[in-house]
Amino acid sequence: QVQLVESGGGLVQAGGSLRLSCAASGSIFSINFMGWYRQDPGKQRELVAGISRGGSTTYSDSVKGRFTISRDNAKNTVYLQMNSLKPEDTTVYYCKAIVTTSPRPYEYQYWGQGTQVTVSS
Repeated sequence: QVQLVESGGGLVQAGGSLRLSCAASGSIFSINFMGWYRQDPGKQRELVAGISRGGSTTYSDSVKGRFTISRDNAKNTVYLQMNSLKPEDTTVYYCKAIVTTSPRPYEYQYWGQGTQVTVSS
């Protein structure tokens, strides 16, 4: 079993910054992909930013140049630095990890519980 625990959400004024963290723990052999998604009510969850174990990153067009994803493989933790926040960034953010488990090497996808980000105008 693997758990993802998110932190760092909250309320910030437009133009401000927040840093999200997501720590994975449990029966982990390796984490292949980690990413941040967001989901507005009634809409599908969408990728905000993702990072491979080797450090390759991908971003949605709406956050390029404002958000930076990074990870600490030793801590099984992924971060999302969010700068120049806009009111339209307001929603729930979810962490995802694609994990190879231990001792049996199966690959599974896990999600965090979500953290609310609210940007006031």
